[in-house]
Amino acid sequence: MASRLMARSRKVAIVGVSLSDCGRVDDATPYALHAQAARRALADAGLDRSVVDGFASAGTGVLAPVEVAEYLGLRPTWVDSTSVGGSTWEVMAGHAADAIAAGHANAVLLAYGSTARADIRAGRRTGDLAFGARGPLQFEVPYGHTLIAKYAMAARRHMLEHSTTIEQLAEVAVQARANAALNPEAMFRDPITVDDVLSGPMIADPFTKLHCCLRSDGGAAVLLAAEEYVADCRTAPVWVLGTGEHLSHSAMSEWPDFTVSPAAVSGRLAFERAGVRPAEIDFAEIYDAFTYMTLVTLEDLGFCAKGEGGAFVEKGRLRVEGGELPVNTDGGGLSAQHPGMRGLFLLVEAVRQLRGEGGDRQVRGADGRLPRLGVASGTGGWFCSSGTVVLGRG
Repeated sequence: MASRLMARSRKVAIVGVSLSDCGRVDDATPYALHAQAARRALADAGLDRSVVDGFASAGTGVLAPVEVAEYLGLRPTWVDSTSVGGSTWEVMAGHAADAIAAGHANAVLLAYGSTARADIRAGRRTGDLAFGARGPLQFEVPYGHTLIAKYAMAARRHMLEHSTTIEQLAEVAVQARANAALNPEAMFRDPITVDDVLSGPMIADPFTKLHCCLRSDGGAAVLLAAEEYVADCRTAPVWVLGTGEHLSHSAMSEWPDFTVSPAAVSGRLAFERAGVRPAEIDFAEIYDAFTYMTLVTLEDLGFCAKGEGGAFVEKGRLRVEGGELPVNTDGGGLSAQHPGMRGLFLLVEAVRQLRGEGGDRQVRGADGRLPRLGVASGTGGWFCSSGTVVLGRG
């Protein structure tokens, strides 16, 4: 398969990233969080709003990018409203990079904001446990097959086929919390143990509460630009080296193998197009709505063989401090923040790490040097979709 990058005429960099206020934000609207994150990302890049000619967003309704662009005062000539769940932002980043490389846009802003936590607290909405009951889902919802149950069922299959243990899954949550302890922006920072995870209230067998992501408010923004804009930016560029996307299934009955996520395809494409191998990656930001997602995505991205994820996540390998492959360096959706479709937060954290802005959670090699390569891999639905982006410094 020909590399997507071979057709590109311009290199593409991420030049600005930011989060809005996150965690418990009771006095803001989703639009306000979009705007706050967007303003901060532009300030981070040192570029004026006038350079933005492309915009991508999802999550606020049928006309998401139109409504949000209007709110932000943008009139883009390139737009993307792809909505495939949590992986939306990695997929959008790939689309934006292709558009910039081809000359269809010069600077594309990706923005997201959600008050998922505040809305439930205020009674404006309820927890969406099943993503509706239309289309293929009508055949599963009547049997209590919630979103959480789908992930739990997949985890059980992996445990059956590969002898993965519940303690190994719990280790993912423990190490995510250890990373969050180093992140002042994380929502939960107190240390937890495997016993803490296992003794929590059962949500969907085998997942107890701490196997599941938290619910927060928050927003994020990422600005991608053509290489000629880099000289005008106040931050060092982080280059988009390769991207990949893949759709797997909607109905569980159409999922060929519960132990294989769509990252097996999106990851392979991204690494091929970047011209790098998983062994060269210094850290990974992986969508972690549930502990099993981290484990199986590590396998499918090629960091370990299929069935070896349980052993791989043991012995602190995912920690910033002393880990062989730091994963979810900000604490991830399990401990830092998770306002809905969290994929854009993965890109923000990856860029910060490559620019050396991680603070106490900064990843460094044995020689003290900053990381050179990172990967962000988002998952949508119940392993329905995946987007993977390989990023590089220098």
